[in-house]
Amino acid sequence: MINIYKTVEGTLQELESPEKGSWVMLTNPTEMELQNISKSLNIDIDYLKAPLDDEESSRIEIEQNEMYILVDIPIVEEENESYVYYTIPLGVMILDDHIVTTCLKESYILQQFQNNKVKSFFTFKKTRFLLQILFRVATRYLLYLKQIDKMSSNIEKQLHKSTKNKELIQLLALEKSLVYFSTSLKANELVMEKLLRMDVIKRYPEDKDLLEDVIIENKQAIEMANIYSNILSGTMDAFASVISNNLNIVMKFLTSITIVMTIPNILASLYGMNVKGLPFSNNPNGFFIIVGIAIGVSGLSAIILAKKNMF
Repeated sequence: MINIYKTVEGTLQELESPEKGSWVMLTNPTEMELQNISKSLNIDIDYLKAPLDDEESSRIEIEQNEMYILVDIPIVEEENESYVYYTIPLGVMILDDHIVTTCLKESYILQQFQNNKVKSFFTFKKTRFLLQILFRVATRYLLYLKQIDKMSSNIEKQLHKSTKNKELIQLLALEKSLVYFSTSLKANELVMEKLLRMDVIKRYPEDKDLLEDVIIENKQAIEMANIYSNILSGTMDAFASVISNNLNIVMKFLTSITIVMTIPNILASLYGMNVKGLPFSNNPNGFFIIVGIAIGVSGLSAIILAKKNMF
């Protein structure tokens, strides 16, 4: 899908074809769309295709007056009544007269620009537009990291009484997401530090300050990802033992019940034999006597087991 936007008199307008100072937004484009944009804007099609490979790593390339940046952005999707966090590449090309973004999926980050919800956003200020994208990428990482921490806390509460692996599997998925985030954030950091050393980002006075803010937010996200990952790893190890202990408690309780119920079962089995000479066999109240003995012995056994914390 191709969307083309341009800031006209402070208002973002959608265009039919690229114009000078416009933003060309590609979202999971087809081969034909890639060919058309490549020809109309004279762009190497490999740059347009690179972000469509989710294994591409973050990098920055400069060729003449054109700059190509690829960073990883966070994505969240709902799956099996839970949320899955991962990252995908986002490509940004700064040309003489245009800025082109390419992404495999729709992103909330770019949707903010589409809906004109970003202050001081102008499509013709390409460098600042890039930095604004990077800033919102970093803040989005921070938001998702807080969500992951909140989810892990809720799962931990369930683990206190759990004897199943469901919660541990959920924690494992969150830990995997944190690894993805940490790896992507570190790769993005290298791109941002390289941008900081380049003169091209100093086109507007406030751009350098904005990039420094982006780097600070990104570093904070890296630290949070590392801290949460370490906490989650330790939590999983601890709660694996908790689940095992919970299961042992259940088994101990069931074993105690089995012991208490065994005594009446033994008496019933003995008096179910077709033999003579059993105690109280000729007593008209023998049945009630045997039942009373069984209840008494079972109750005594239950008291003894309860004092030993078997229940």
